[in-house]
Amino acid sequence: MSHTIRSFGVLSVAKMMGATYAILGLFFLPFALLMGVVASMAPNQHGQNPFGPLVGVMFGIFAPIFYGVFGFIFGALFAFLYNLLAKWVGGVEVRVEASSPVADLAPGTN
Repeated sequence: MSHTIRSFGVLSVAKMMGATYAILGLFFLPFALLMGVVASMAPNQHGQNPFGPLVGVMFGIFAPIFYGVFGFIFGALFAFLYNLLAKWVGGVEVRVEASSPVADLAPGTN
């Protein structure tokens, strides 16, 4: 059975993309903290760099926020452009298959 996706809810796609990218931004937190530790050990002209750990921590804090905000913005933009283009091009065709009834999955409920 074949169906065509004619449009997406712009706000729903934006929320899902924002949340997804914010979670992906959390995965960068350990790397950002590690980057801060390594940067604090790198000497500059006057000895140790006092701002190295601060940069890593700030990046770790703000990365999920930036990823979430940009995921929201570009998710909304994607959904809007898809809806606009789907009117002319037709949309994405998806093949779906009916699953077995719930009664078959739960024995003894008939």
